[in-house]
Amino acid sequence: MADAVTPLFAPVRNGHTFRSAAASYIEHGGETRYLPRIIAYLEDRPLTAIAPFDIRQMATELYPSQSNATRNRHAITPARAVLSHAYDRGWGPMMRIRNFKVDKPRRKVPASPVWMFAFLRQCEIDGLLPLAALVLFMHQTGARVSEAIALRWPEVDLINRRVTLLKTKTSTFSIRHLTDELVTRVAALDRNEAKPAFGYRSRYSINDRIAAVCARADITYKSSHLVGRHSFATNAISGGIDIKTAMDAGDWRSVSVFVETYVHTLDASRTVADQFNAMRYDAKL
Repeated sequence: MADAVTPLFAPVRNGHTFRSAAASYIEHGGETRYLPRIIAYLEDRPLTAIAPFDIRQMATELYPSQSNATRNRHAITPARAVLSHAYDRGWGPMMRIRNFKVDKPRRKVPASPVWMFAFLRQCEIDGLLPLAALVLFMHQTGARVSEAIALRWPEVDLINRRVTLLKTKTSTFSIRHLTDELVTRVAALDRNEAKPAFGYRSRYSINDRIAAVCARADITYKSSHLVGRHSFATNAISGGIDIKTAMDAGDWRSVSVFVETYVHTLDASRTVADQFNAMRYDAKL
């Protein structure tokens, strides 16, 4: 009589596996971007046979040379979302999965008015007016590069000085108002209804173009994200705009992400000192 073969995973009474939980998670609107590799790894492992250690091990094996931040974003977070969904449905246990420790990133310096002046002037010298308008648009509205290059002329309202960004990352659409300079630059572009407003179709070529302009202008390179959303958030807060208004204007939803990732105060100690300096403590009692 042949020896009994021990199954890799013990049978589960309700039959729910990571694959079935992921399918339900996706069916109910879950994010799918990073899930295929995770599903291929965990496959039909029963939910009750998955431990936090397994998820962290999976992240390490799927992304052996990537940073801990990448492992957290591409593996830990989506797997945790699926398992939390399974718990909500009563299919598996609630588990606490710790993120990998991430070193605090180096402080990023936003694009200052001086930097923007040098960049825009070099674009004018090079005849790159669409690029100048695109970068200024991201800088002054907080639009993501993908949203900026997707902008079409029907969504541009120069009379009322605003544009409508369709299908943004966090909502269906978002209204962004334009400054006088931005209206002037956008109005000067070639209005071809068959093409995007700024003329660019691929987000991946924008940073290369920005880098080339920075090199010719002899200024520090700043990516489209840094010169756009990052600078928008920092400059708005430094200019006295309250956090809620700045978040709404740039279409942020998470206060923690906005404050911890995007907002960097400029010379905070001096600003506070000047505020106290305006107070008088020498009044006679």
